[in-house]
Amino acid sequence: MDLNWDRLSHVTKIDPAEHVPNDLELLDGTDLVIVGGSDGVTAENTLDAVQKVKSQFPDLPVLQEPYRSSHVSSKTVDTVDYLSVPAVFNGDDAHFVRKHVELFTEAASKPDEVTGSGLPVVGDAISSKAREAVSELATKIIGEGYVIQNCDSKAAAVSGVETPYTTEEVAGAALAAESFYGFPIFYIEYSGTYGGPTDVAAASQYLDETVLLYGGGIETHEQTAEILDAGADAVVVGDCFHDDPEQYRQTIP
Repeated sequence: MDLNWDRLSHVTKIDPAEHVPNDLELLDGTDLVIVGGSDGVTAENTLDAVQKVKSQFPDLPVLQEPYRSSHVSSKTVDTVDYLSVPAVFNGDDAHFVRKHVELFTEAASKPDEVTGSGLPVVGDAISSKAREAVSELATKIIGEGYVIQNCDSKAAAVSGVETPYTTEEVAGAALAAESFYGFPIFYIEYSGTYGGPTDVAAASQYLDETVLLYGGGIETHEQTAEILDAGADAVVVGDCFHDDPEQYRQTIP
């Protein structure tokens, strides 16, 4: 599925370790679903969440955002539209470069586990068919430049974030995400707290092709409007999807 980034304004983030209601009618109005989380996430509950969404909204794009390679299986890869792999600018090196090398190393050395195709491996060398499968998998992976601004959050703890970026550093990370790394997504994450429009406005001035997402503390239509007016392409709403469906509906522009 090709994603139409220009039509994006509202993204729902589903934590598969949290309760996911069987009736997902409230997703009518969101433009994209991201499935992922840090604690209690497995490939099995990720697949269950994705399948629930796809069964009711087959045309709604779904991205898996894995924090660990154990969250990914051949079935999740086949079911989601893309794997969105975060590169946390203000995290430790394990969550920027090393994490990505480990992911692709595992895919290259164990293609049968990742693709589920039982492709032949001879010694440490994979066959041409295995290489083709790994290359096909790689086309589903998109990089996601990330800045985590709430250092008390689980996301910060998992990613080794100890200090939030200044507004100037957020702008610099946005510029690097598009101009140097070529990431299709740049995500400002306040993780449960509302950070306001300042960082968004700073980042947006340097992004032309890269999609700017903001997540954190969005609970009202007014907050959604404020973030979009500041230059974000879309808001990401997660907590109230699980906790308060009526409040969640108020976040849809």
